[in-house]
Amino acid sequence: MAQSESKTTGNVHARENAAAEQAQDNHHPHGAQAQRDEEIEEIQRRSKHQPPGIQRPPDLPPASPRKAVTVVAIALAVLVLAGGVTLLLRVSHDHALAKETEQATIPTVAVIHPLAEKPNEELVLPGSLLAFVESPIYARTNGYLIRWYRDIGSRVKKGELLADIDTPEVDQELNQARATQQQAAAQLEIARITSQRWENLRKTDAVSAQEADQYASAFQQAKANLAAAEANVRRLEQLEGFKEVYAPFTGVLTRRNVDPGALINAGAQAPGRELFDIARIDTLRVFTSVPQAYATFIKVGEETNITLQELPGQKFPARIARTADAIDPSSRTLLTEVDVPNPEGELLPGSLGEVHFAVGSNVDRVTVPVNAMLFRAQGPQVAVIGPNNRVELRHLSIGRDYGTTLEVLGGLSILDLIVVNPPDSLEDGQQVNVAQGDESHATRAATAGAGAKTAGATDGSGR
Repeated sequence: MAQSESKTTGNVHARENAAAEQAQDNHHPHGAQAQRDEEIEEIQRRSKHQPPGIQRPPDLPPASPRKAVTVVAIALAVLVLAGGVTLLLRVSHDHALAKETEQATIPTVAVIHPLAEKPNEELVLPGSLLAFVESPIYARTNGYLIRWYRDIGSRVKKGELLADIDTPEVDQELNQARATQQQAAAQLEIARITSQRWENLRKTDAVSAQEADQYASAFQQAKANLAAAEANVRRLEQLEGFKEVYAPFTGVLTRRNVDPGALINAGAQAPGRELFDIARIDTLRVFTSVPQAYATFIKVGEETNITLQELPGQKFPARIARTADAIDPSSRTLLTEVDVPNPEGELLPGSLGEVHFAVGSNVDRVTVPVNAMLFRAQGPQVAVIGPNNRVELRHLSIGRDYGTTLEVLGGLSILDLIVVNPPDSLEDGQQVNVAQGDESHATRAATAGAGAKTAGATDGSGR
């Protein structure tokens, strides 16, 4: 409190002194100016006698040229070394980044081993039952359908009448052709008589040889005209014969496409204009594709049998009729035809059946999961891990389909590592990373699926 009062008192005295000096300056302006000038002159005089603040450096002898060059060379070497180290660090960093990026672009895949399948002495393959002979029946003349005599499902014999066609235009053309034939015959007779007369006159030199030759040539031309007219008549008579449609062979009608009054166009080029479809079904053909691994066991003439799902427990005897004697490179299979006798017509053409072949048990077969397959234009493939973790796409020969797994008859062994769920972009020779720890899990899952399949495939057909 006392200090505050003293400060206040000091400030009051300072203001009073300042006011007094100001008042004195106001009363004596010339005296204050003179005093300030004296103070300035005193400060300048003192500054002249003070020593300078910055001293001059001592004089040194100049450096020699060799020493200067050495210093510059050392400085340049240090700069070059620093630049080289910086460049190497940058290149090393770029290489590391590129390698890391490349490693990041390599896909990681899960792999499993194919599972071995128990040997089986019977090969069961699907096949379509087809008529031994099947043919559409077209009209050979234009007209209108009068009536048909047999409908679908009718069993007909060779030469049996199937339909009648009315052909009024062909009838008129035939009448015209016959009239033209008569005209040609009359002209031929006149030409023959004229030629004989001129030939007799030529013998007496009554006419020139040129004129006699002209009438002889006219006679030959008339003969040719008559032959052409007769041929046209025979053609139209043949078309008249096609007014009645007959069965070309013994079989069953599987289709009828026309009704009475329908316009009939001749030929097979008319779209949808076939009158009937007829099939011979007393013997059926079954075409199936045998995998390459079993091709050596297929012998022409050997007995086999056919089964149908809708007729359980029934087996129809069959015989291997012929093979293609060549492996299809796209599917690696042998096209085989099996003939099935069908005298009672119990089997229907177009049905899907199964062909049972007796084959040896020394064919190595494995199963793979369905999600390991690649279905491309080249055929079914799997991705196998090769040396240096590079992908090898292999073509397969597929046997039976068990649903979750597929039977592979060739192209794989139980020692191969195949990729599960391969990406569609996977290519042959591509580098991949194999996922660690996924192989055993995927193999156990595939083993469980194959065990369930084996338990269900007790009849040898995969069902």
